[in-house]
Amino acid sequence: MRRGLNGLFVCLMAHALIGCANLSSGAPDAANIVEQAPPPNIVLVLFEDMSPRVGSFGDPLAHTPNFDRIASEGIRYTHVFTTSGVCAPSRAALITGQYQQTMGAQHMRTTGPTGLSGGGPQNYLAVPPSDVKAFPELLRRAGYYTSNNSKTDYQFGNPFTIWDVSNPGADWSGRAPDQPFFHMVSFFNTHESAIWPIDMETSNGTEAFLVNRNREAFQNRVSRTDPNQVSVPPYLPDTPVVRRDIATHYDNIAFTDETLGALYDQLAAEGLLDNTILIVSTDHGDGLPRMKRSLYDSGLHVPMVIRFPDGRDAGIVNDELISFVDLAPTILSWARAPKPDHLHGHDFSGDDRDSERAFVFAAQDRMDNDPNRRRAVRDKRFKLIQNFISGDPYIVPLDFRDSQPTMKELWRGKDAETLTPAQQNLFTPLPEVQLYDTRTDPHEVANLSEDPAYAAHRTRLQAALDVWMVQFQDLSNKPEAEMILDLWPDGGQPVTAPPIISIAEMGPMMQVTLTSDTEGASIGYKTDESSEDWRLYTETISLPADTTIYAKAIRYGYAESDVVSNLAD
Repeated sequence: MRRGLNGLFVCLMAHALIGCANLSSGAPDAANIVEQAPPPNIVLVLFEDMSPRVGSFGDPLAHTPNFDRIASEGIRYTHVFTTSGVCAPSRAALITGQYQQTMGAQHMRTTGPTGLSGGGPQNYLAVPPSDVKAFPELLRRAGYYTSNNSKTDYQFGNPFTIWDVSNPGADWSGRAPDQPFFHMVSFFNTHESAIWPIDMETSNGTEAFLVNRNREAFQNRVSRTDPNQVSVPPYLPDTPVVRRDIATHYDNIAFTDETLGALYDQLAAEGLLDNTILIVSTDHGDGLPRMKRSLYDSGLHVPMVIRFPDGRDAGIVNDELISFVDLAPTILSWARAPKPDHLHGHDFSGDDRDSERAFVFAAQDRMDNDPNRRRAVRDKRFKLIQNFISGDPYIVPLDFRDSQPTMKELWRGKDAETLTPAQQNLFTPLPEVQLYDTRTDPHEVANLSEDPAYAAHRTRLQAALDVWMVQFQDLSNKPEAEMILDLWPDGGQPVTAPPIISIAEMGPMMQVTLTSDTEGASIGYKTDESSEDWRLYTETISLPADTTIYAKAIRYGYAESDVVSNLAD
C-alpha cells in the first residue's frame, strides 16, 4: 500500500479489531480492550449454470473430487435457492443482498443485443436505491481487500469502488500485510454455451466465437461420462443429442472441478486455509432448456458448501432454506462489518443468526425478447408459481437458447408432433398458478393447483407470495419502458456529480474531505495520477500538505463523474 495511505488502513483495522475505540482520545484503557482474532479471509466460488450435479450431493454420475473434498471438510447446504434462474438478475441480488426486481435489475438483460438475443425498449442500467452498496464495497469500508476474477454482470454497471482489483488474473496478492481479503471467483466452463459442441458449424458470429472458445478451453478435457448412463428429465426428449448434451455438461463440471482443486491448493500452499472461510456454490441451475431461465428447481436449486477454518461442523448436512439474498448479510457478519438496513436477506450462520426461513422467493421477468413475468415461492416441500401474463408459454423462440442442440431437438419434436405431454407443455400457455410437490414430483411436471386435496397448500403459499410482493417493491408493476424513465428520468444515463474536495490545512498536514452532490454516490481517490488503483473514500483523510489528490465518484447505474484534483487551475 502506498505511503500516505497506510495510516488509513491501520485506522480501519484498529476500528475492526478493538471495537471502534476512540483513537483520537489517547491510548484506550487496556482493561477495556477485548482481544479478538483477526477477521477471516473469505473466498466465494461460483460455478456457472449448474444444479447439484455433485457427488457429495448424491449424484452418482458426477466426478467432483475437489468439490466433495471441501464438502467433507465443511457444511453441505442442501436447500439453497437463487432469486432468479439466469445469471445477471441472480448476481445482482447476490452482490447487493436485495431482490433484483426492487432495483430494476430483473430483466435479462438491461443491455443488448449481443448478436444472438434481443433486448428491452433500450439499453439501460438498473439504479439501486441510493443507500444500496454491493457487499464487497461494504467489506472494503471495513478494511478488507476485495478481488474478483473479472465477471461482474450486476446490471447496474461495474462501479469501480466495489473491488480493489477485478480482472481475469486477480487474486489477493495486492493486499497490505495482515489485511483480510474477500476474493470472488466465477468458473465459466460450466456455462450453457460451453455445452455447444466443438464441431458445431455456424455462420453466426457470436456462436462461432463461443464454439472456438470451447475448442480452445477444452483441449485437455476428458470425456468421462457415458451418455447412455445419464438421466433425462421427463420434460426433455430422450434422444442421443439430448443425452450427449447432458453428458457434456457433466464432463464440463468434472473439468472445472480441477480448477477448483487448483484454487484450494493455492490457498493451502500459501498457508491461508487456517484463516479463510471458503464458500462454493453456483450462480443458478443448469444451462439446459427448462432449467436455465426458469422458476423450477432445475433453474433455482444450487449446491453450496462452506468450509470454516476451525473445521466447525465438518461433514454436517444442513437442510434449512437459504436464499441468495442471505449471503450478503452472512458474509458481512463473518467479517464483523456493519450490516445496513437495506439488506433483504438474513444471516444464516453463527450464534447471532436469525431464525430459519419458512419460504424462499424468486422472480422471472423479460428474457431477451420474451416479455414474461412470473413469481415463485417455495417452502421445503411445495412450490407455487404465479404467471402474470395470460397465454404465455414457457418456451418461445430465443436465439441464444435456440443455439443449443437440446433446444433444437425440442423444436424438432414439436414440429414432428413426437413430444410427450410433459414436453409439449413447454409450448402451451401456462396457467395462472402452478403448484408442485417437489418431494413426490422433483421435476415439477404435475400441476396440483386445481386439486382440492392441495387447496390448503395453495392458499398458504399464495398468501406468503402476496405478502412478499407487498413487502418488497416490484418495479415490474410498470411496463419496462416506464420503469426506465423512473431510473433514467431523461431517457439517458445520468452522470454522477464530481467530488468536492475540501481541505483543512494543519501545519505540514492537511485534512481532506470528499463529498458529491449526487445522493448515494461512492467516491474513490488516489495520490498517483498514473495509477489505476482507486482507494475507497470512507472518512476524512490526513495527508502531507503538498500531496496532490485525485478523486472521482459513481452512483450505481449512473455514469462515472469526471476526475477532479486539488491542483490549482
